[in-house]
Amino acid sequence: MRSGHDREMTAAGRGPRRFLGVVLLGAVALLLSGCITGVTITYVPAAHRSVAALPTPSPTPSAVAPSTTPKVVPITYPRAGRRTWTVASGHSRVAGSRGRLFRYRVAVEESISGITADQFARTVVKTLGGARGWTATGDVRLQRVAAGGPADFTIYLATPRTRDQLCGDEAVGHVDEYTSCRNGANVVVNVARWVHGVPRYGASPAVYREYVINHETGHALGHGHELCPGTGKKAPVMQQQTLGLHGCTANGWPMVKGKLLSGAPGQYDDPVPAP
Repeated sequence: MRSGHDREMTAAGRGPRRFLGVVLLGAVALLLSGCITGVTITYVPAAHRSVAALPTPSPTPSAVAPSTTPKVVPITYPRAGRRTWTVASGHSRVAGSRGRLFRYRVAVEESISGITADQFARTVVKTLGGARGWTATGDVRLQRVAAGGPADFTIYLATPRTRDQLCGDEAVGHVDEYTSCRNGANVVVNVARWVHGVPRYGASPAVYREYVINHETGHALGHGHELCPGTGKKAPVMQQQTLGLHGCTANGWPMVKGKLLSGAPGQYDDPVPAP
């Protein structure tokens, strides 16, 4: 004869079996009736049930993006260079649609560091072919060419003493070393002005560089010096802005508001600063 404790244990032991039977019978009935399809039910005893914790993802270290800021290389040069040259390679498209075609080369003295002939040439081509440049007058077209071919003039970036040689000052015993010039087929940009500009110019170095390219090339295209047209007005590009503005404001372009800006022919008696 079983004790009350045995009956309690037996009843408790039947509990999971009865539950499993009910679940299985119910699932079969639902499957047969078409209400549940493709479902598998697995019974796991309570003693073996557990809640699995989702793994915590490890943090991914952030990648350090490389700097995209271009490194600025300073332009350095001696007072007197070796007078040997690197001519920019290749050629540009013809800038302008009408007028006489002028071809030019671009060369950088090999003693100058921090700027290559091709880099200088890109600035020259962009300036001379700009919408406010000489080709916008409709009178001329311009094209940069490589070494070896025919050219009307060469634009040099030269050290101060080499500037004196190319500009003809050295031959007459004169020392300038400060300004840029045009002498025959030589269009000479003094690297000292390219790097340092001029005092009291009142504009960015980029504007001065546009001015010096357009001014000296303007001489090669047949233009002479001009005077300031009035206090507060823009200086004509053929004014000697390197030596003084005389009440005008700095300007690097021949064309202003779609028109060629000109002043009266002439030049001021400004002294050339010491180099």
